[in-house]
Amino acid sequence: MWQLYQFPLCPFSRKVRLLLGEKGVGYELVRESPWLRRDEFVDMNPAGQTPVMTDPTRGLMLVDSMAICEYFEETIDKAAMINGTPANRAEIRRLVTWFDTHFYQDVTAPLLHERMVKRLVHRAAPDAKALREAMKAAERHLDYVDYLLDHRNWIGGSTMSLADLAAAAQISVADYLGGIDWKGHDQASSWYGGFKSRPSFQPLLSERMEVIGPPKHYANHDF
Repeated sequence: MWQLYQFPLCPFSRKVRLLLGEKGVGYELVRESPWLRRDEFVDMNPAGQTPVMTDPTRGLMLVDSMAICEYFEETIDKAAMINGTPANRAEIRRLVTWFDTHFYQDVTAPLLHERMVKRLVHRAAPDAKALREAMKAAERHLDYVDYLLDHRNWIGGSTMSLADLAAAAQISVADYLGGIDWKGHDQASSWYGGFKSRPSFQPLLSERMEVIGPPKHYANHDF
C-alpha cells in the first residue's frame, strides 16, 4: 500500500492528498516533520522536503508533489486533473506553478515560518511585520483568484483541475494560520466553500497541528 510522508500543514502534501482523494487512491499517512532532518527521511529525499510517497511492496518511491501528481494522472484514468486541449493543459500547469511558487513564497511560507516553525522549533514569537506583509500578499492573490473565477467556472478552466487542488491546498494552510481575510472576495470564498464540501477535502479540515489551532471559521463550509 502507498505511504505518504507528510505533516498536516504541508500545502504540497495537501495537493497530493486532494488528488488521491479525487482519484480514489488508498494510502497510509506517515507523519514527517522535515525540520527535524531525520537521517532516514533525508536518505529518501536529500532535499528534506515533504511529500514523499513510497510503496514498499513494489519498491516504488515518488518525490516532489508535482511529480507525484503527474504519476497518478498518468496511471489512474479516473477523475483526470490535467485535461482538455494542449492549451488547456498548459494553462492548468501554469496555474499550478503559480500557486506552488508565487502564492507559497508570498503567503504560505512566511505564515508557516512565523506561526509554526518559530513556535515549534525556535520557541520564538512571530514577527508582526512579516505577518502583515503575508496577509497583504494574500489579498493580492485572492484578487487574482476572483479575476480567474470571473472568467471561467473553475480556476483552471471549465472543469475542476489540478489548478484548483493546488490553489485550495495553499489557501487552506494560509486560512488555518489566520492569514486570509475573506471580506470582499465573494468569488474566491464561494469557490473555496464549495471545495471544502468535497469528500476529498474533509480529512484535511479535521486535522490539527499540535499547539496551533485554526480560526473558528476554518472547517465551516459557509463562512
